[in-house]
Amino acid sequence: MISKEEGEFLVKLARRAIETYLKNGKVINVPEDVSSTLKEEMGAFVTLQRDGDLRGCIGYPEPVKPLAQAVIEVAISAATGDPRFPQVTPLEMDNIQVEVSVLSKPKLVEVQNPAEYLEKIEVGKDGLIVEMGIYRGLLLPQVPIEWNWNIEDFLANTCMKAGLSPDCWLQEGVKIYSFQSQIFEEE
Repeated sequence: MISKEEGEFLVKLARRAIETYLKNGKVINVPEDVSSTLKEEMGAFVTLQRDGDLRGCIGYPEPVKPLAQAVIEVAISAATGDPRFPQVTPLEMDNIQVEVSVLSKPKLVEVQNPAEYLEKIEVGKDGLIVEMGIYRGLLLPQVPIEWNWNIEDFLANTCMKAGLSPDCWLQEGVKIYSFQSQIFEEE
């Protein structure tokens, strides 16, 4: 997908986008000299952590924008628009760690029987999107590792993230997509 250097660049870009926006309300432009890879449309999430706790996480699961542009937009949204948290303040930024996840295109996990999800989804490798009607929830591949979940816990929590019952993955009409991500974070 993308190189380590490109990933490090995206993390710095995300931090600069947030700091510039928090200081003077301006959205930075994508630098002219970005690599052609960073101009390709890819899904991206920016996760903010403070003292090891989640402080904001927003992203585009689908490849709808050029990657560098997507990172700028979701970085600002993670800092200012995550409904679970108050807006990040400029003073907080010294204590915030920025993480960028670059996502592969989500693929429908095809099964004849819901029990097959347990064999087709790999904890630590796959991220999940659960979809049923207007309900949709997403968890990044790193989440089940951080919480020490098995595959059933991962499915249940993705269902709940969608606002559905924890066992919705067993129901007819539920679609589950998997994707992979490359994760880059500040030291």
